[in-house]
Amino acid sequence: MEDQNKNLLLATVLSAVVILVWFVAGPMLFPSWFPKEDPNLNALPPATQTAAATPAATTGTASPTATLATAPEAAAPRLKIDTPKLSGSISLLGGRIDDLLLKTYRQTVDPKSDPVTLLSAVGSEKPYYAVFGFGAGAATDEADVPGAKTVWTLSKGDTLSPGKPVTLTWTNPKGLTFTRDISVDDNFMFTIADTVANAGTAEAQVYPYGIIARHGLPKLEGVYVVHEGPVSRLDGKTSEQKYADLPKLADFEGVKGQVSESKGDGWTGFTDHYWQTILIPEQGQPFSEVEKYTPNGDIYQIEVRKPVVSLAPGASTTTEMRFFAGAKEWGTVRAYQKAATDPVPGFIDSIDWGWFFFLTKPIFYVLHEMHGLIGNMGLAIIGLTFILKLLVLPLAYKSYVSMARMKELQPEMEALKERAGDDKAKLQKDMMALYKEKKVNPAAGCLPIFFQIPIFFSLYKVIYVTIELRQSSFVGWITDLSAPDTSSLFNAFGLLPWDAPATGSILHTVFIGLLPILLGISMWLQQKLNPAPADPAQATMMAWMPWVFMFMLGRFASGLVLYWITNNTITFIQQYLIMWSHGKRPDLMGNFRRKPAPVPVAKPPAKAKK
Repeated sequence: MEDQNKNLLLATVLSAVVILVWFVAGPMLFPSWFPKEDPNLNALPPATQTAAATPAATTGTASPTATLATAPEAAAPRLKIDTPKLSGSISLLGGRIDDLLLKTYRQTVDPKSDPVTLLSAVGSEKPYYAVFGFGAGAATDEADVPGAKTVWTLSKGDTLSPGKPVTLTWTNPKGLTFTRDISVDDNFMFTIADTVANAGTAEAQVYPYGIIARHGLPKLEGVYVVHEGPVSRLDGKTSEQKYADLPKLADFEGVKGQVSESKGDGWTGFTDHYWQTILIPEQGQPFSEVEKYTPNGDIYQIEVRKPVVSLAPGASTTTEMRFFAGAKEWGTVRAYQKAATDPVPGFIDSIDWGWFFFLTKPIFYVLHEMHGLIGNMGLAIIGLTFILKLLVLPLAYKSYVSMARMKELQPEMEALKERAGDDKAKLQKDMMALYKEKKVNPAAGCLPIFFQIPIFFSLYKVIYVTIELRQSSFVGWITDLSAPDTSSLFNAFGLLPWDAPATGSILHTVFIGLLPILLGISMWLQQKLNPAPADPAQATMMAWMPWVFMFMLGRFASGLVLYWITNNTITFIQQYLIMWSHGKRPDLMGNFRRKPAPVPVAKPPAKAKK
């Protein structure tokens, strides 16, 4: 009894140490596993955001990003954007799309909170915008093409909205007229069609480009399951970069950067946790993708450059580029990929599905369809859990039967322990002989865990990454399944007249919510059906695991905790019924009753000495 008390005390101390290390020292020891604030979040951008002049581009005589100017941005005329999902404006300086709000998404679960700001102009705290222009070929001067500092003239329309495109024009002194038609659909896709007409007397050489620029490092989630940074698809291959990778690139056009060539299949841009901006050139035509970092101004850039076009006097050409700026909605992104006209190849992979994409994609598809049928994401997660458990039921059944038989062997196992005493080798040998005699495989119980681990991580990825769970409510206080449970023991789950600790704080970790408590109970109930380890120290440690995990997982997304509760409950019911069917009714409260002393096993009589 004294040894058991010592083990219990030791397990308690170790559990407390594990929790302390995980939640206090964990962010320092494993920074990529914990969300963190962007250190530059409250830092103002540099006073001057003008990039230095750069040498000649590979496709012309000058880089299209020679200048990303600040002035006269505030004084430039603006064109209003108004769609069912977007609002904002376009600056006629450079034709920049640099003011964009997402109407259907709010900063918090409060429906009165401000809409999400996606793009913002130079001069704001974090400038983030798209600009489209032309680079000059060898036979044309840079001053003769419209660039980042060109002020366009609005020649048609006053508000950009679905079905109501606008037209911008600019003419240089040598007879080159540039006409830009901008349209937008009901979702998040802009189309920029540029026409160049040469009314001059000399040949002109130009090439169109599109740029997405971010001034300063954006606020990052800093969680290893979320990709944030450049993402691209070139000729069927999708690749991801981190923001930290860009300043490490080789020198390119006077800054840090690299160029990649595509034969005509692809897109490129920046992706955040829930939002993205993507440049999509005309498919089937070659283009260059450029990633750049400009230290003077701290500017991260993604560019698409098209080949140089030669225009004889009297000739004209039209080129087109699309710009996606909005939420990474699975249905919307998938619709662009499967469009009957101008589909975007592989666009669904702009959503980060992770290493287990062969699991995350079908899991999310089922979850999406169930949500559409039920109308409640929490119930959809529960329904998805039932489906996943049904798929592995044949394998799980054999495992549960094996564990039930292991439970039946507990009395004989105890007898073997008494007989072996301190002889561990003899105990192990006798246990193996008993398993062989009873035809029991002790490793069979691990099979459900083996299959559950990748499913768990895949669902974790789906719940954390996909926007469909952002601010999705379940019941009562659970208004965001992508965030931790906001209820707390601190105020008796809202019964006491004071607020619960802030999510993510130490107090919130200690005074956990209702969902983590239910998770701990479900894990404890499930554990009671499993055979106890032969080693007392291991048995004590296993007995405390549900309560340790209850605190550890209290900071996980509510949707993931809900899945685990449902999974544990289903598993418990399955095991309970299988064990009962084998004549072994589980004793769930056995640990709370005094156990009878083990029946001594008669030792064989000693041999008489000769």
